[in-house]
Amino acid sequence: MSFISEFKEFAMRGNVIDMAVGVVIGGAFGKIVSSLVGDVIMPVVGVITGGVNFTDLKLTLKEAVDSAPAVTINYGSFIQTMVDFLIIAFCIFCVIKALNSLKKKPVEEAPATEPETPADIALLTEIRDLLKK
Repeated sequence: MSFISEFKEFAMRGNVIDMAVGVVIGGAFGKIVSSLVGDVIMPVVGVITGGVNFTDLKLTLKEAVDSAPAVTINYGSFIQTMVDFLIIAFCIFCVIKALNSLKKKPVEEAPATEPETPADIALLTEIRDLLKK
């Protein structure tokens, strides 16, 4: 029974739940950004580059023979994935930057003043000064 209770304590810990929410939100955010890249940005890039669809770019190593498919290096898909990554990284950077600007800035503490000397120490200091004279 201790194993189950230990697992329950672990699973219900705040950090685990926050992480799970972050993963779900991150997955949805990734889909949104992928759609932005695939449906909005890449068509514009395709028009600029003369109608080239990056996902169709490939280098054929061996042509298709009968029922065997062609052996290709799909570097266009890699380019598309890199563009996706750069845009997702930039969007996450912007979100983090916005969240950091919303955080309260720590209140600066007043300059530290010297603590008051106790009365007996002040009296001894005064006596010392009088003896020096």
